[in-house]
Parts: sequence; C-alpha cells; structure tokens
Amino acid sequence: MKIFSTHEINEIAKLTLAESNLSEQQFIEILGESLATEIITSMIPEHRLVMFAGPERCGAYTLAAAQQLIMQGYNPQVILFNIGGNRLSSQCKLMLENIRSACGDDAVNEITEMQFALPDLSTEVTAIDGIFGTERTAPLPGGYQSIVRYINDSGCRVISIDVPSGLIVDAVECMISRNIIHATITLAIGMPRVAFFMRENHELLGTWKVVPVDYSPNAIKKAPWTFRMLERADIRHFLLPRDPFESKADAGSAILFAGSYGMMGAAVLAARSALRGGCGKVTVHSPRVGYFTMQNSVPCALFDCDPGDVAITEIELKRDYQSVAIGPGLGTADETINALEAFLKLANANSRPLVLDADALNCIAIRQDMLKHIPVMSVLTPHVGEFDRLFGRQPSSYARLLRAMEVASELQVIIIIKGRYSAIVRPDGKVYINPTGSPALASAGTGDVLTGLLASFMARGMRPEFAACAAPYVHGLAGELAAQIHGTYGVTASDVIDQIGRAIKSIIE
Repeated sequence: MKIFSTHEINEIAKLTLAESNLSEQQFIEILGESLATEIITSMIPEHRLVMFAGPERCGAYTLAAAQQLIMQGYNPQVILFNIGGNRLSSQCKLMLENIRSACGDDAVNEITEMQFALPDLSTEVTAIDGIFGTERTAPLPGGYQSIVRYINDSGCRVISIDVPSGLIVDAVECMISRNIIHATITLAIGMPRVAFFMRENHELLGTWKVVPVDYSPNAIKKAPWTFRMLERADIRHFLLPRDPFESKADAGSAILFAGSYGMMGAAVLAARSALRGGCGKVTVHSPRVGYFTMQNSVPCALFDCDPGDVAITEIELKRDYQSVAIGPGLGTADETINALEAFLKLANANSRPLVLDADALNCIAIRQDMLKHIPVMSVLTPHVGEFDRLFGRQPSSYARLLRAMEVASELQVIIIIKGRYSAIVRPDGKVYINPTGSPALASAGTGDVLTGLLASFMARGMRPEFAACAAPYVHGLAGELAAQIHGTYGVTASDVIDQIGRAIKSIIE
C-alpha cells in the first residue's frame, strides 16, 4: 500500500471525482456513511455521544457522519466551531445546510462567538473529534488549543476522524502533544500516513483504522510515492514454494561471523533462524570458546573456528558463500575491529553485499572510517541506539528516518531501522514500512533472529533489497504467531524462531 502526503492524496481525490463523475458533495456524503458505520461499531452502548466539527474539510466529514447517525436513530450532540461566523469552508457550509434540512435547525449547535460553554464531558462520553484533519498544516491557534486540552483532560473516550486534531502529518517535528487530541481510536481516511508509524505519535493516535475510500486505481498508480506499507501479497512474490527436486546445494549457503566469550547465544539464535529460513547450509565462524556451544545447540550448522580463544580475530572467506552476515554477539575487541576493517575493504573491492548487525555496527561506530568501505547494497539492521551511535543522535523518529534516507543514498546501502514498524530505507529514496510484529518481540535476541533470516533469504538467491523487505515481514509475523501461544510477556527469541516455518507457510499459501 502506497503512503502519500496530503497534497498527493488531494490530487488523487480530484482525479477520482473526475473519473467517477461524482460531485464533492456526493463524495463527502458517501464518506459520511462509512464514518457513521465505523463510529457505531466502535461505540460503547451506554455512552453519550458528543461530536465536535471544525470549519474546514474534516468538519464537513463530521457533519455528514452526524447526519447519518441521526437518521439511524442516534442522538448525538453536534457542535460546529465557526468562530467569527464566516469561517466555514464551502464543503462545511454545504454539509451544515444538508443536516439542518434533513434533521432540523437544532441538530447542530453552531459556535460563532469566542465566549461559549463547552459541553460536559466525562468517562461515560464518547467524543468524536472532527475539529481539524490533515488539511491543517500549522499548529492549532490558542483558542483551539484550549478546546483540545479540555477534551484531553475530561477522561472521555475520543474517536478522531482523519487524524487527531492538531497532528500535522506531513511535518511531524516540533509538535507539543498537550495541544493535540489524544485519541482512543483514529479513523484514517482512505490510507494511513507516515506519521502513524512514528513512535512519538502512538499516544496521540491510539488504535488507528483505515476507512476505505474508492480512490481511482489509475490515479494511485500514476501518483509518485516515497513511502509504502508492505503487504502479504508483496512478500509472496519473493517467497516461492520449494522446487520438489531442490537439494541443500540449491538452497544456498550462508556464513555468520558471530559470537564471543559470554555472547554465544546470539550466534546460536542467528544460526537457528538462518536454518529455519530455508538456507541449505549454514556455517558459523566463532572463537574457540564457542565450539561446544554451537555443536551442541545447533548441530545442523557447520562450525568454522577462529584462531582467537574468546573473540573473533580473523574475518575471511575460505570458500564461496551466497551470503555473509556479521555481527550477532561479535563484541568490540580491538582485534575484532581490525579484522572487520580488513574484511570490509576486501569485500568492498569484491562488491559483495553483506548483512551487518549488532556489534558489527558498534565496531563501525567506534571506527567511523569503515563506513566508506561498506559494500554497495549491503543491509544494515540497527535499532535506534545503534543508529544514533553510527550516524548521530536524532531528536525524533521522523528525524531519524530522514537521516537514514540521506545515509542510504550517500553510502548506497539498505538500512532497516528496527522497531514496532521497522522502516526499510533503500538507496533510491524509497522507504518500506513493515506492519507485522508484536510487543512480544521486545525480547533479547530477536534482532539476531532477523539477521539469520536476512542471511538465509539472501543465500537462497533473494536480492538484498527484496530480502530486506521479506525478512522483517516474516520475522514480525513469526512474533505474532509466538505471541498467540505464549502471550506478549512470555515470548523469547527461540519461540520466534520456532514460528518462522509457519509464518513462511502462511504467506506462500
């Protein structure tokens, strides 16, 4: 699913109206029906319903929904803000005329003066926030800020239409959360926005749901895009059923440079994940201390012993592998950093894309000059802390995403910023958002599982940019399946690995 800016969606809507011969009024009325249905579905029966409509497009949507609710027997208290008496957009004026014509002049309480009494709100009220939606491109003025704070402080349940009032979806910096509605549910119009996937906005959006809009497929296809949310159909293109005559040689070989004294668990998890991902042969290169651990914990993997006793001192490819991953449990010993630097220079010269995770990234953060030696189309998988150590501390999730786009283009690499909605940032400027996952994945070792999956998929012949989308999607889905069994508190990284096969099977079938 493509994710567009407000301007782009407005252009898509215009073309949709032109192609469908719908008037803007008809479009709003159809949307009002859909919103009313969603509000009814989301309501608590004994709650009183109060609807706040603003003077612009979102207010028009809210009035259209209010009309449908009244006609279906509900009795909402509808408040329309028209401070000054001449602030209504043409859309909002039309919907106001419609609802008063159909339901009576008393159906809407139009506020035109600065001094007015707000309705009583409590925990037994559901408030519909339709004050401002995505049409708002600047922070709310002082009067509306007071209304927002009143609603937030009341303890009522809030359903926001389009977006919570005050949230600027196309410029998510420098926003003061107390001046933005804190919604329980957000009914997004047509499609989600990039702001929905930022951690800072979670408390503002609550649970968000897309209200479908029949936008023109032709308009959506033609519209330029930067962001896209991954869907199961996208991943199915990459995960093909196995050939009946496939051998382990056909399924590819991967090598993992992982593990150090006290951190062999990371190597175990990455290796087990690579095997679950369908890789034919997995080799783990670790220091001598890891020999018995690996042989006992992952007997299906080969062990390649490093000369070092407790840390990796040599990163070399003694044979040909289809994929190379470096990082889980690697440590940051000086000899390990030296070995990584020497290998990166050689790998860069050979144009071999790598998977770099965890301590491989921490080693590079210590010796920043290594960044320029990372091979083109390598996949870097930092969590927030690792990213900031590598590329500078960022003030917000959105700032971090913009910085990742700069770095990916500059270094010609793929960056996966891991999180609830992992962002896969490509060097061509495209960003894919992964929707799968669960709070259950907030457990030590799950990042190592993702590294193993990436190595596995690339070993099987998947191009790095495709593996960078498929692996997080499968990883998140496996986490969801594990949570169904163990709950979000009880899932470990090993539980996630055990569900990888089921996750892949569900996608293919």
